[in-house]
Amino acid sequence: MDQFRRLLDFLQRLEAAGLYFTLQYLREDSVLVTVFAPAARWEIEFFDDGNMDVEVFESVGEVEGDEALERLFAEADDWD
Repeated sequence: MDQFRRLLDFLQRLEAAGLYFTLQYLREDSVLVTVFAPAARWEIEFFDDGNMDVEVFESVGEVEGDEALERLFAEADDWD
């Protein structure tokens, strides 16, 4: 199936299901669709060669406070 048609069909299914999503163009060979579902974020990347990657980021159900923000910045220093 044509990759563009596959992407459009997927977006239509998301819309019909009432799911909120965003599109991003982050790489020259793909389009990223991020779907926001209760307790999870899905990233589906459609590549121009016909491949598709799916990653699911699920919440563990814990809510953290301000200390989590400090941890974010502390860990960001390690990412450089």
